[in-house]
Amino acid sequence: MKFGKDLVSQMVQEWQAAYIDYKHLKKQLKNISKSRQQNSGSRGGFLERTLSLYRSFSGLTGRDNHMTKSEDEVILANRVQPESSADDQFYQTMFLKSSEDDGERESHFFKILDVEFNKVLRFYKEKVKEVTVQAEELSKQMDTLIALRIMVYKPSMRQHGNHQEIESSDVARDCRDPANRGHEDSSMNVVQELGTSSESASEDEPKGADRDQHNTHLDHVKINIESNSPLSTLRRVIKRTKRSDLTFRIEELRLVEEKLRRVFVEYYQQLGLLKRYRLLNMLAFSKIMKKYDKITSRAASKTYLLIIDNSDLGGSNEVDKLMGRVESTFVKYFSSGNRRKGVKLLRPRNKVERHRTTFTLGILTGCSVALVVSVIVTIHARGLIQHEGGEQYMNNMFPLYSLFVFIFLHMFMYGINTYLWRRFRVNYPFIFGLKSGTELGFREIFLLASALSVLTLAAVLSNLDMEMDPRTQRYQTLTELVPAGLVMVLLLITFCPFNIIYRSSRFFLIRCTWHCLLAPFYKVTFSDFFLADQLTSQVQAFRSVQFYICYYGWGDFKRRSNQCLESKVYEIFFIVVAIIPFWSRVLQCLRRMFEEKDLMQGLNSLKYFSTVAALIIRTIYDFRKGTFWKIVAASSSGVTTIFNTYWDIVMDWGLLRKKARNPWLRDKLLISNKAVYFVAMIVNILLRLVWMQLVLDFDEAPFLHRRVMITLVACLEILRRGIWNFFRLENEHFDNVEKYRAIKLSSLPFYYDDQKCL
Repeated sequence: MKFGKDLVSQMVQEWQAAYIDYKHLKKQLKNISKSRQQNSGSRGGFLERTLSLYRSFSGLTGRDNHMTKSEDEVILANRVQPESSADDQFYQTMFLKSSEDDGERESHFFKILDVEFNKVLRFYKEKVKEVTVQAEELSKQMDTLIALRIMVYKPSMRQHGNHQEIESSDVARDCRDPANRGHEDSSMNVVQELGTSSESASEDEPKGADRDQHNTHLDHVKINIESNSPLSTLRRVIKRTKRSDLTFRIEELRLVEEKLRRVFVEYYQQLGLLKRYRLLNMLAFSKIMKKYDKITSRAASKTYLLIIDNSDLGGSNEVDKLMGRVESTFVKYFSSGNRRKGVKLLRPRNKVERHRTTFTLGILTGCSVALVVSVIVTIHARGLIQHEGGEQYMNNMFPLYSLFVFIFLHMFMYGINTYLWRRFRVNYPFIFGLKSGTELGFREIFLLASALSVLTLAAVLSNLDMEMDPRTQRYQTLTELVPAGLVMVLLLITFCPFNIIYRSSRFFLIRCTWHCLLAPFYKVTFSDFFLADQLTSQVQAFRSVQFYICYYGWGDFKRRSNQCLESKVYEIFFIVVAIIPFWSRVLQCLRRMFEEKDLMQGLNSLKYFSTVAALIIRTIYDFRKGTFWKIVAASSSGVTTIFNTYWDIVMDWGLLRKKARNPWLRDKLLISNKAVYFVAMIVNILLRLVWMQLVLDFDEAPFLHRRVMITLVACLEILRRGIWNFFRLENEHFDNVEKYRAIKLSSLPFYYDDQKCL
């Protein structure tokens, strides 16, 4: 792999604007090379070419001792002190051969090189300054943690004011708990270490001096360990404050340690990114200067690289020192001195691609194709479409199996999105907040989707066979239970507590779904509202779940004749179930509006509220019919379609910027072919109109059954959501790039009276 491609593949994508523009510098060198070739060809001097070739090889072999002298004569690089003391120093290179042929081009090359070097150096110094400030804050946090550990595990030292918070017997009982022994070991190490230093103090020092010291250290400390739960949210709303005093409980200490451990891991990963940034840029400067020497037959690289080595970029080892300090602190206080365990927790896990995943995916895909063919042949050979029970089957069994069609299609579209995000270097694990090394790639997603398709198609085929085979007519009730059994299998896999079948991803999905259902009691993250948006495209899937409950809960499966639509309760829940994901988005937007003071979130909540209203009116029209309801449904659906389409394209995708670098799109694009964006906008508008299918009676096509048409329209909405996903994450990615946001540190557990809650 060429270095240019290797640089792009290894760079931190959110910092890509701060890296050396290696491609542009290579272009400048190509221009110099072409110009020199033209000048050499016009002169036609064989001797000149021979001498040039000799100089090139002599420079590579190091046999020509006068090259050291020529280096001093090619460039002169200096560090310039700006007139304003507020500005940083920068480096400027003077090309001393500008009077020669192509001298202007080479001089221009060094000007661009200086701009790139100063840009990289400035960014690196800013980041080093940031991590240094964070290191000081983490050091302060650790001092507070050690003091808190001593106050918790030495009750005799734990006096706050005029009363004791916890009795000694309580702490002793907690420490004797076998579940707490690992925690006790790491905590008591600190206590014993500091206790030894206290015993070696001067005899003249009062016995309570160490106690007073730690009391004084914790006097002005507040704690920020409120969990992100509905109860904590209600408590904060009632009290209208986030500040809480230390109670010196062991449970409180555990929460603090867990939070601070997570902060240390994130901080260490940030240092790792900064170290990689420094090494990649230094290597890029070395490569580009060697290319310059090779093309021009000069020897300027040594002088320029010496300047880089003496700068803060090459000569600074602050990041390495900070990484060493973090490792030693983390190993000592968070992994009981086990360095191997501590370093393993600190360093991010790299995802390992396994060949067995691809192999299994191929087998399941082949099985899916074979089962599809089998189902088609069975339906055609037995004439099931014209069968007298065909209408009954479509009204009762088809809605049950359509649920798996919706899930499969959504997984398939998400797999395509994952492939495209990886293809275009979008850091989707960071955007979603996935644990490093546990995120699902497109192969794993396609594997799960193909496994679901195999199970569903096998169930459909077995259902058709048991229904039509005269030998198994007595198992008619068992035939009806096949879809329910498949649902039970999926639920067991989803909620399986064992570490199999991608447990971390399953639990992440469950947690985000729970946050969506209990909005606005949980703090809204990107993964939460992104999942809620996915659920808004699964209205028919929610209604299929409702049909499952009705069909099997009321015993209709025993006679294959549902009476769900005859119930008023079912009609009410038919509306309620459909608006749940939209209402969840309304509440999420309102919470973000109050927390972030962003009025645009208020408009976003109004958009989803209009969708809720339009959906309710459309459903009422579907039940009642009539000209009045049709006009009201068409009007409300038209307004919400315009509102949603504008928000999709302008706000979520960030497109239609008239004065952007790419007219009517945006300044930065992942896909070089701009026509793709315009096609995506048109397709989004057309698929948005599918929402009006109930109003325009498109579900009553003569060549398709009504159930099939409803399923087809729902699949088109899922397809639209899949397209929306790619451009939505692209816009979020560029927002992170613009803010150089490559990692996000969690809030700190301690804050002080002179600080705001972090």
